[in-house]
Amino acid sequence: METSPSEPVMSFRTRKWVRPEDLNANATLFGGSLLRWIDEEAAVYAIIQLGHQRVVTKYMSEIVFVSSAREGDIVEIGLVATKFGRTSLTMRAEARNLFTQQSILTIDELVFVNVDADGRPAPHGYTEITYDRDRVPRGDLQR
Repeated sequence: METSPSEPVMSFRTRKWVRPEDLNANATLFGGSLLRWIDEEAAVYAIIQLGHQRVVTKYMSEIVFVSSAREGDIVEIGLVATKFGRTSLTMRAEARNLFTQQSILTIDELVFVNVDADGRPAPHGYTEITYDRDRVPRGDLQR
């Protein structure tokens, strides 16, 4: 996944160890396991960026599997926020093999939406992406 000089650098913060239960019939990483890991990490990233606990996956663009991983490999998951909407956050994702640095999967767009207690889209109140600090939900947690 290439970025232009003006785009933020993707941060690879999450690592998952490929275990036997993560394998498909070909003895390689099952795509569903990888997508579950990415969706979970993207939700955490959205919660931190939006400063709200209630976020849901709205959209994933084309998912491109480039290579695979095998048992014992470590998979790194990278995300970068690319755009804020009034109620949403859009990001890019890449998964790569820690040992080989080879890309395993790319997703150009993942969209998460901030929702209210009734599950309806709700404004999150931010207009800028933060790369310097996290907006950890505090005080009036949306439960």
